[in-house]
Amino acid sequence: MIARSHQLQRVDGPIPILLLTVALAWLALIIGAPLVTVLTEALSKGLETFLATYKEPDALAAIRLTLIVAAIAVPLNCAFGLAAAWSIAKFDFQGKALLLTIIDLPLSMSPVVSGLVWVLLFGARGWFGHDLDVAGIKIIFALPGIVLGTIIVTVPLIARELIPLMTEQGVDEELAATSLGAGGWTVFRRVTLPNIRWALLHGVLLCNARAMGEFGAVSVLSGHIRGMTETLPLHVESLYNDYDFVGAFAAATLLAGLAVVTLVAKTVLEQLIRAASTQKPA
Repeated sequence: MIARSHQLQRVDGPIPILLLTVALAWLALIIGAPLVTVLTEALSKGLETFLATYKEPDALAAIRLTLIVAAIAVPLNCAFGLAAAWSIAKFDFQGKALLLTIIDLPLSMSPVVSGLVWVLLFGARGWFGHDLDVAGIKIIFALPGIVLGTIIVTVPLIARELIPLMTEQGVDEELAATSLGAGGWTVFRRVTLPNIRWALLHGVLLCNARAMGEFGAVSVLSGHIRGMTETLPLHVESLYNDYDFVGAFAAATLLAGLAVVTLVAKTVLEQLIRAASTQKPA
């Protein structure tokens, strides 16, 4: 087993120090300053007021809805991402380029437009709105619509995390397992999945963070009904519009905390992915 080594060239002089200083200053301005502002404003009236925000029924409902939406959207995107990456990386078929384009499409669209697509389909004046209304099925301004809006903006994240890795790995190991008599499910479970597990977790992590923080598409589809269809980002907006700045920043602290946790977990997973790649035989 041969480990690949990566050597960095050390460059002395003022230029590296200048570049590092500029990078750190930019990160402090773009990331550090907003985080400090959110936490400072949230605690401006004391810890008791800060904690009281999370005891409000509307806040609890927003947190609960956010968790429910993520719990539905992330596993569905995980299943789709695995299937899409497996198909694109392991097989040749007509329409592969079109499938890749469709997967990337949500990345190039505004989330608001993504939400409007579902309104066009399932809204009261949409293509299927009348039939759904007759059947008593409510999608827009309800949980199903919020889930659909979250799925469409997060659908590329897991697939795009897996496709390059699975393409680089090729099909040699799967073909070897198949030649030894392993079935399709066994090949996936014993060969493919262990090779992509860290990248899959990385994609799930990013997808979950985006699902919990999604605003644009959910704003279009939710109807902003407090205690019912407001996720946590929408709840922050409602509190801010009501001039409850402490409550808004306190609620935003949860989202900021999620961002920090995601950043730390992402760094750890990247280290694990890098360590796993160096253990592969050359």
